[in-house]
Amino acid sequence: MRINELIIKETPDYVVINKPAGVLTIPDRHDNQLSSIQGLLKKHYGNIFTVHRLDKDTSGVILFAKNEVAHKYYSQAFEGRNVQKFYLGLVNGQLVPATGTIEEAIAEHPITKGKMVTNKKGKNAHTDYEVLEAFGLYSLVKLQIHTGRTHQIRVHMKHVGHPIAVDEMYGTSTPVMLSAIKKSYKLGKHDVEERPLLSRMALHSFQLHFTDQQGEKQVVEAPLAKDIQAVVTQLRKNSSGYVPKLTL
Repeated sequence: MRINELIIKETPDYVVINKPAGVLTIPDRHDNQLSSIQGLLKKHYGNIFTVHRLDKDTSGVILFAKNEVAHKYYSQAFEGRNVQKFYLGLVNGQLVPATGTIEEAIAEHPITKGKMVTNKKGKNAHTDYEVLEAFGLYSLVKLQIHTGRTHQIRVHMKHVGHPIAVDEMYGTSTPVMLSAIKKSYKLGKHDVEERPLLSRMALHSFQLHFTDQQGEKQVVEAPLAKDIQAVVTQLRKNSSGYVPKLTL
């Protein structure tokens, strides 16, 4: 994994990365520095400052600061909710209504470490959603989070009964298979078993909207990750209940 291939935008103050799924934002106790985006950036730049994080299996846009002044500025921008954060996700089933707002407080699970739940005693959390394409089996949804709670989108989607596809913690670990989408699917002559189209959580950090230190408005974007896009392409071809795409 070469860091240069992941850079979306770079200035003297910050660098925006298109994070691959399966890679940590920062190293944990068991991982080598170079197995995380932060570690790779430190090797590349010598110094780097983490502003926000994405879950390991979430792909897409993430911003890092390149100096202490920028770190303070962008950290305050995120904490002050002055950054607009948009995600794309495949969820199980079909959301009704097609647009909505979820405002359910989120707290730590009382028993399971690392898991979150909706709980009135938790911290307020606000997510807006819009169905872009509905396929019956799955829906492609654009999500905006106005707060930054741990696992917020995942918890809120579970709360409304439409968890993110392949989310083992809040939904099901069952991978997305072409045979579940394409009725006429047949295993290839040389294939022993079917390979999943998608075997990780179907959540992608799509866009960040923010004002930089020079007062300029910025929009940085990472196109939908190839593995999720492959599922969407097959759903468009093979879903009888397909609803045409809305404009992003």
